Amino acid sequence: MDGPSASPLAGMVRIMRCLGVVLAMTALGGSCYAQSSQDVCDPAPDGRNPCPQTFHRPRQEPLSQMAQIGRMLFYDRALSGSGKLSCASCHDPANHYGPTGNASVFEGGADLHRQGRRAIPTLTYLERMPPFSIGPDLGNDDVAPRVIGVPSTGNQRGSKSATDTASSAAHIVPQGGLFWDGRVDTFQQQAGGPLFDPDEMASTPERVTARLNTAPYRAALLALAGARGEKDPAFLREEALFAIGRYELEDRHFHEYSSRFDAWQEGKARFTPLERQGYLLFNDPQKGNCAACHLDHITRDGLPPLFTDHQYEALGAPRNMAISRNAVASYDDLGVCDAQPHGRKAFAAYCGMFVTPTLRNVATRHVFFHNGVFHTLEAVMDFYAVRDLQPEKFYPRTPDGKIKAYDDIPEQYRSNIDTMDAPFDRKPGEQPALTESERRAIIAFLGTLTDTGAPASPPVAEKSTGQTRETTGWVM
Repeated sequence: MDGPSASPLAGMVRIMRCLGVVLAMTALGGSCYAQSSQDVCDPAPDGRNPCPQTFHRPRQEPLSQMAQIGRMLFYDRALSGSGKLSCASCHDPANHYGPTGNASVFEGGADLHRQGRRAIPTLTYLERMPPFSIGPDLGNDDVAPRVIGVPSTGNQRGSKSATDTASSAAHIVPQGGLFWDGRVDTFQQQAGGPLFDPDEMASTPERVTARLNTAPYRAALLALAGARGEKDPAFLREEALFAIGRYELEDRHFHEYSSRFDAWQEGKARFTPLERQGYLLFNDPQKGNCAACHLDHITRDGLPPLFTDHQYEALGAPRNMAISRNAVASYDDLGVCDAQPHGRKAFAAYCGMFVTPTLRNVATRHVFFHNGVFHTLEAVMDFYAVRDLQPEKFYPRTPDGKIKAYDDIPEQYRSNIDTMDAPFDRKPGEQPALTESERRAIIAFLGTLTDTGAPASPPVAEKSTGQTRETTGWVM
C-alpha cells in the first residue's frame, strides 16, 4: 500500500473493513474492485474509488403545507424580541445553516448586544440524530438504547480508532440529542430554545402569540392547528414550532449529501493527490484517527455517512476569554453533565463532554469547538496534533509561569479528557502523530465534504392565503 498510512496493521484492518463494506454493498447493488491484498478499498493512485457504493437516498417531494409554514417562520424576524432576528440570522442558509463570520458566539438579546453562551452549531444533517441516551457504544448505528447505571466518577470509555470504532462497546457513553449538550431530542424542542433564550432571539410567549395572530401565514397555520389552535395560544405556539421542525426535516437543503466526497463514494468523482493523502490520514488509526468519531462509511442500512458517531467527547479545548462570562472564575460550562439534573454529581464521568459535530461543510466554517475558541481548521488540526506536546500554544500561564493545561475544565473532571486515542496519545518529548504537511492534507480532504447545492432563498409570502412558493423537500 502506498501513501502515508502504509503500516501493516492499518492495511490489514482496512481489508477487514472493506469486507464489511462489500457485504453491505452486495445488498445495495454496489461493487468492489480488489487491487491488491492490502489496498482493496483505499483510493486508487489516480484518486478514483475502487469500491463505488449505492446510497439509499430519501425521495424528493414537495414540502408539506406545515413545512411551507415552517419555512416562513424560519425567516420571520418579527418573532424575536428585537424584531430583527430570525432563525436564519444565526443559521444562514448561504453558509449551510451555520453562522456567518468568525465571532465565537452570536450577539443577540432584545438589544442585540448580549453574548450567546456557545458557538452556533449547524442545523444540517441532524435528521438522523437519535434521542439522547447513555448506553453502550453501538458504533455505526443511528439508534442507541437507554440504560440504567451511570458511573459517578471516572470515565471508563474504551479506546476507539478509525478502524475499530466499536472497541468501547462494553462501556457506557452519552450519545444523541440536539444542541452541544443533547438537552432536547426533537426539532420542535430545538426551535423553541433560541427563540425564548434572553441571550439569543429573546422572545416571549406573548410576543410570539401576537405575531402568529397577525402574520401572513396565520390562516394557513390555523387551518392545520384546528379549533384548539384558535382557542389555545400555547397549542398554537407549539404548532408553529412543529412547523419549523417539519421545514428542517423536509427541505433538502438541510441534508443534501451533494459533496464531492459523496460523488467519490458513488464512483463519480476523484480525489486530488493531496485529498487522497488526507483521506488516508483521516482513516489511519496511528495518524489522524479522525474516523474513530467522524464515521465516514455508509451505515448498516445503506445511508450516507454523517461524519459523526453522535457521541460526546471531552477534548480539553482552551477557555475562550472572548466570551465575557468565561472571565468569571466561578463559571464553567461542563456540557452534557450540566444538561442533566444534578449532573455534576450524578453524571460526573461526563462533565466537560460535548457532542461530536458532523464534519460535513466544515471547510466553510470559521468557528470551532463548543466555545468557538478556534477560528481556522489549521488551528484545530494543530490542537489535535500537539495539544499535550506544545501546550503553551493553547493554554495560558499562571503568575509563576506554569502552563494551565485544560484550563476550561475543573481539575476534578480532567480524567474525562481523551488522552488515549491518537492523535491525543502522544506524550511530552514524543513526535506528534501528524506532521504539519499531513495536517494540511487532512484539511484538503475536509474540503471535499462541502455540499455543492444552491442555498435556499427566503420564501415569498402571499398575504391572501398565507402560502409560500412551493419548494422541493425530502420525505424522511
